Amino acid sequence: TPVGTFKPGRMHKRYFSKKYHNSPMPYSVFFYHGYAIHGTNAIKNLGRPASHGCVRLHPDNAKRLFSLIAENGKQNAKIVITR
Repeated sequence: TPVGTFKPGRMHKRYFSKKYHNSPMPYSVFFYHGYAIHGTNAIKNLGRPASHGCVRLHPDNAKRLFSLIAENGKQNAKIVITR
């Protein structure tokens, strides 16, 4: 996952990875090239490396984040990734 400060880009309620076996990425908020914050059904793997750099959230939290950004505007959101 790239470190830095980013603005949200494209957003999709339903998205499937074209690169990684059509994996579901619900409530995707893309922020840098193909990197996104999105929900995952693999809840038991949260907190452990399991993707190719995306930030994975519990689906309920991904939905809430998606809604907050949609309601308040992408221009008013900031994504900060640190190590």
